[in-house]
Amino acid sequence: MIARAQIQQRRVAVYTRKSVTEGLQQEFNSLDAQREACEAYVRSQQGEGWVALDARYDDGGFSGATTDRPGFQRLLEDIEHGRLDVVVVYKIDRLSRSLRDFAKLIDFFERHQVTFVSVTQQFSTATSMGRLTLNILMSFAEFEREVIGERIRDKKRATRARGLWTGGRPPLGYSVVDKKLVVDEDEAAQVRESFRLYLQGSSLREVVAELRRRGWRSKTYASRHGRPSGGRPFSKTTLDAMLRNPTYRGMLRCGDDLVRGAHEPIVDAETFEAVQARLRQNASHGGAATKNRTGALLRGLVRCGRCGSPMLHTFSTKQGRRFRYYVCSRAHNEGTSACPGARVAAGKFEKFVVQQVRAIGADEALLARTASAAERLADEQREQLRGEFARVERRLRRQPDGEREEDLERRAGELRDELDRVGEGVVDPVKLRTALAGFDPIWEQLFPAERERILRLLVEQITYQPDGGEVEIALRPCGITTLAAEAEGVA
Repeated sequence: MIARAQIQQRRVAVYTRKSVTEGLQQEFNSLDAQREACEAYVRSQQGEGWVALDARYDDGGFSGATTDRPGFQRLLEDIEHGRLDVVVVYKIDRLSRSLRDFAKLIDFFERHQVTFVSVTQQFSTATSMGRLTLNILMSFAEFEREVIGERIRDKKRATRARGLWTGGRPPLGYSVVDKKLVVDEDEAAQVRESFRLYLQGSSLREVVAELRRRGWRSKTYASRHGRPSGGRPFSKTTLDAMLRNPTYRGMLRCGDDLVRGAHEPIVDAETFEAVQARLRQNASHGGAATKNRTGALLRGLVRCGRCGSPMLHTFSTKQGRRFRYYVCSRAHNEGTSACPGARVAAGKFEKFVVQQVRAIGADEALLARTASAAERLADEQREQLRGEFARVERRLRRQPDGEREEDLERRAGELRDELDRVGEGVVDPVKLRTALAGFDPIWEQLFPAERERILRLLVEQITYQPDGGEVEIALRPCGITTLAAEAEGVA
């Protein structure tokens, strides 16, 4: 009687992966086709005791450049628990396309006494020749991955240069349709209102507080795996990023350049640039809350008419007396050859500007222009309020009876009150004149901080022409109407 040695059973796991970037025309591109080829190979090794496990370790739509794949992580976990003896793949790049990751995986397999086999490349990690062949093949696999990455980046850059969206999360106010950004009017209204609030003189912190009070949140979107993300309350960081995003003025980033997008802008170029100027201004002196220790009444408001640079407030001391000046920042930093003569005595300059501002109630042409501009702003505000009220009402109607959100109910009431205050009337120049007539007499009674606040409320920008000494003062229509309301005791 001849005794036969019992063949030890070896548990085999078949791992399959398909990357989303692979073409459908490639052979064995589906997970089932890979598994079919691997199982056929395992059956050919039945004489060695190989048995394919029923557990599936599949990753569809995951790149081989990372190990963060659910099926792959289950495979590693089962190896750690001693449930596997052999890992079989159709090709080695199904397991990984990174040479560094693959070296770590081979070391991991060896520590747990697991054999790795590639069906089409016919080698085993049990031999030195197999390991050498493996390293050579992995070098080519990593090279191929890098080439594919370069091609994808080049294609995205070319697509972005044509003004099309190349993927990623769309910003608040837009949805993606056929690789193009399409305006979402409900969200776009929130974006426009955020820009308007910041331009009204509010700080980032104040705008964030107002957006949170209204219950507005960042863009909500779903990942490619269906997981919801975003939809968080605004912070200073997220608001700052939104205000700086050139997508809202119809542009797209293409490398270090900006190109015209194929989408409709949400914010007009003038408003966008005004917000950028205010962001730069606040960043240069730490925001409006920075203490004015030098007494510079017009700090941050004056620009050089020759080169367009901001004019800084500075001073010199002679024989114990301080002499203050506004100096072109370019001349101050680069020398007078960059912008010669852009310097003006601060005292007389501030006095002249204040005289012009104090007389706003007597300038009929200015009052007419202000009334017209203020009415346009009021129309925009009414439209924004009606749009938000309609959105809140829709959300309330979707709530089940008895489960209506208190925050939505409160916001609906606030919107009704705001619409009533805005009203439907036209801003009257006569009413503006009457309200501002009492502004000039009380100026001397104001504290310095209150004078500065009023000037920043009224003045958009002051341009000084060093050649002829001319001064151009651009006023804020919304600031004039706010001051008029304060003078009337309404606001």
